[in-house]
Amino acid sequence: MTQAVPLWGSSRFTLALMAFLAFLNFFSLRVNISFAIVCMVNHTAIAHLSAQVNETTSHNASFNTDYMSLSSGPNGTNGNNGLGSFDINRSSSDGMQQEDGEMVWDKHTQGLIHGSLYWGYVLTNLAGGLLADRYGGKHVIGLALLGATLLTLLVPVVARWNVVGLMVLRFFTGVSHGFVSPAMQSLWSQWAPPLESSRLRSICFAGSQMGKVLTYPLTAVLCEYGFDGGWPSIFYAQGVFGLTWFVLWCLLVFDSPAKHPRISREERVYIETSLEGIMSTSKQKRGPVPWLSILTSPCVWAIIVTHICSNWGEYTFLTNIPTYLKEVLQYEVKKNGLMSSLPYVFFWLTIGLSSWLADVVRTKRFLSTLLTRKVFNTIGQLLPAISLIGVSYAGREHSALAMTLLTVGIALTGFQYGGGLFLSPGDIAPRYAGVVYGISNTMATLPGFLSPLAIGYLTVDQTQEQWRAVFFISAAIYVFGSIFFNLFASATLQPWAHPKSDDIDVTIRAPDTEECLLDDALTNSDSNDHKDKVTNPLSRSSLTKK
Repeated sequence: MTQAVPLWGSSRFTLALMAFLAFLNFFSLRVNISFAIVCMVNHTAIAHLSAQVNETTSHNASFNTDYMSLSSGPNGTNGNNGLGSFDINRSSSDGMQQEDGEMVWDKHTQGLIHGSLYWGYVLTNLAGGLLADRYGGKHVIGLALLGATLLTLLVPVVARWNVVGLMVLRFFTGVSHGFVSPAMQSLWSQWAPPLESSRLRSICFAGSQMGKVLTYPLTAVLCEYGFDGGWPSIFYAQGVFGLTWFVLWCLLVFDSPAKHPRISREERVYIETSLEGIMSTSKQKRGPVPWLSILTSPCVWAIIVTHICSNWGEYTFLTNIPTYLKEVLQYEVKKNGLMSSLPYVFFWLTIGLSSWLADVVRTKRFLSTLLTRKVFNTIGQLLPAISLIGVSYAGREHSALAMTLLTVGIALTGFQYGGGLFLSPGDIAPRYAGVVYGISNTMATLPGFLSPLAIGYLTVDQTQEQWRAVFFISAAIYVFGSIFFNLFASATLQPWAHPKSDDIDVTIRAPDTEECLLDDALTNSDSNDHKDKVTNPLSRSSLTKK
């Protein structure tokens, strides 16, 4: 039996830290527009325009051009936004409060801007998994985030030029982003020993939450104090960070232990031995991807459907928290930035806690891998659904309660990352984790562009009642996802995911032994205990070489 090499100071821990920074960069580039748009948009002009439109509809009146210039943008350009530009230097005859934003983009246009990234994101998830499984995740992830970084640096110029140009730019940013998550799953399938899988992957996932934690307050500060009008400095600062990360990634990260020039012999042997029977050591021996088996597997569809439901809630939070805090709770910019980031501080902490807890209950055999996934995923979806219903009834009069419930709801979704849904691809098909996650993430991108559009239509008047409908829809989708996962999820190494029998002995290493369907998962505990003793990966003594 190979002795475990301590995680601290190891090459796999270095990879975990770089993956953490990769996801921090990844999500900061994704959510920057969510808060920046609060500063970019002239909300006074939009409110005035909406009133003018309503008046025109009711009384066949024409727009009052004393407040609105529809012919030119702030820099003399034409069509830089969807509706026109508001003259922020002009005094209003009725004393109307004016805000500093340059762009007059109505709710529908803002929804299109939010969603445009996901139109591109949906196209490349599957390609990301395939390319990483074939060529390794290092270059796929590095080049994808480099591309997204360079495109982000162009946002200020393009946004001032043309709103359609901004949507196109965000579309191609999404194309770059689509490669990252599936490629990361593939990379970890080469590096993460089964007993450390939850911890290592959760460090990586926690980067996405830290990206949100840092992005919201920093963008709030840069909006007010940054150069070139404030909001452009958001995108320039993130561009500099992204370029710095890319250099470090190229120097410190490698596709597998076998390709790492500085890894210790003991750590390499430990990782490769722990993955025997799960991963083939030769990519050339993998053969064709079993597409039909993957697409007809109920366990894969459990991941896909639940991932879609999870992302609807997450994207609703991700793209609209700053807007909700402004429209309903009426927070000013600095407070908005701080409070928008607060839920993700606890989300980040929850991922770390839940990943540690998931490894403990599996190592101590308190729960099988399958039951761990189901319990943690239920916590990560059902409880947030309940909190969302509470948020929908707590308005400005109870803003502290609303913020508390919102924070609790978002934080608890971290259980999906630490021990639930997002670890399932590695359970059922480590060799094809990138492909399975790529398929799942492709389908789960649909809420990315549907959710902002739906919210734009549902919250036209920016009232608490309209936002209540948004939260009820998200809660219902969460509940459905939780039920579906409990019915059809698996933690069993699927037959189509076994290494070739002439390559390695595949009968001794399966991530878990529970069956796909709920009725089989509910068999008596004595039977499950017996199966765990025979094939559970937590038993290191089951490792043998052919």
